Amino acid sequence: MDEEYDCVVLGTGLKECIISGLLSVSGKKVLHMDRNKYYGGESASMTPLEDLFAKFEMPPPDDSFGRGRDWNVDLIPKFLMANGQLVKLLIHTGVTRYLEFKSIEGSYVFGKGKISKVPADDKEALMSDLMGMFEKRRFKNFLHYVQDMNIEDPKTWKDMDPKTTPMATVYTKFGLDQNTQDFTGHALALYRDDEYLSKPALETVQRIKLYSESLMRYGKSPYLYPMYGLGELPQGFARLSAIYGGTYMLDKPADEIVMESGKVVGVRSGEEVAKCKQVYCDPSYAMDHCQKAGQVVRCICLMDKPIPNTKDALSCQIIIPQKQVGRHSDIYVSCVSYTHQVAAKGWFIAMVSTTVETDNPEAELQPGLNLLPPGGVKQKFVSVSDVYKPTDDGTESRIFISESYDATTHFETTCTIPLRHYWAGLFTGSTFFRVATTTQLLRDVNVDERTFTLIESSIDQIFH
Repeated sequence: MDEEYDCVVLGTGLKECIISGLLSVSGKKVLHMDRNKYYGGESASMTPLEDLFAKFEMPPPDDSFGRGRDWNVDLIPKFLMANGQLVKLLIHTGVTRYLEFKSIEGSYVFGKGKISKVPADDKEALMSDLMGMFEKRRFKNFLHYVQDMNIEDPKTWKDMDPKTTPMATVYTKFGLDQNTQDFTGHALALYRDDEYLSKPALETVQRIKLYSESLMRYGKSPYLYPMYGLGELPQGFARLSAIYGGTYMLDKPADEIVMESGKVVGVRSGEEVAKCKQVYCDPSYAMDHCQKAGQVVRCICLMDKPIPNTKDALSCQIIIPQKQVGRHSDIYVSCVSYTHQVAAKGWFIAMVSTTVETDNPEAELQPGLNLLPPGGVKQKFVSVSDVYKPTDDGTESRIFISESYDATTHFETTCTIPLRHYWAGLFTGSTFFRVATTTQLLRDVNVDERTFTLIESSIDQIFH
């Protein structure tokens, strides 16, 4: 360990493993450390089942749960959008050769007191029980606008510049009622709150297009999930890093990030120091550079029945928009099963999660728990996690810190930060890269306009 590296990555969560893989492929000498004996960090998959019970300080599971080694339970389960950033990143880097995916069977939204399929095209809109006859027609016209809108062609804007017109104005233009706005913004565009309503419509249009494009790839839903659990994803990027010369050390504590003149110069573990020009890490490794930004409450449920009103789906996602249950943030329900090799035969794993708003976090999950099969939940594991965000962007200190995982059950909020950090750190220290290579990566992954702007500003800061 006592040698010099371009970068040291601390923690083996998905975000950190993405960074490690990208940097190694780009030619940087990378040391990747984790204080734990397993991959995944906060987002690990627990196996065997006995380890999950032990983590929550519970007695070992009885024989009714089957063999413990048949379980791989995600601590923070999330799905991949079939045409989203993470899938494109997996394809671009070749990590897909280490993984096998299965389509999630259903995408649902809670509205008007019941579960309904999320309508994403004309046919589904006309069949949906979320809307009345006239509202279906208005929503159909809105979907046509979204699909036809081309940022390069003002004729498709319907007299509304998408870069300046608030999304609320677009909804009003098409006469969509509050219920339709709810499932459009939260189940199609996948926003966590209603702040998007006052922002330019372009991003919302792009998000809805992403949902529709992802749905068209596999038909049942826009979501994918890796066989054997999400723990396979960080391990896939770790293999990529190792192939390109990255060094991995599990069960290796990071006792200190060594600084000189406000910039990182190394990482100390015991008496050893790995010299480096940059550090990439999750918040737990650099708490003095982070601030608390809230909490997330999660409940893992082991079930012997599928979720009702989902056509006995072996996997699904249900989003409960905030206003449907009088909250400020959405509630998310995800479900996977034995068909994904994450549970014993006949068993299901559901996760209910949301952003904490009161001093009774578990009670906030009740609207989601009410959707689970009566008598079917055989064990629950509840956790409340602090959410941390870095206090700066890392361009001065060269410590690039990811954010804690949010309450969502999809990965579209996960890839943005690693891509930003990858680019921001790209030209610091010794330059091993060509701009064209990374520009092609960004094109392949299709980062959103806001991320691309932030990336460009990072480059400007470094060069000027």
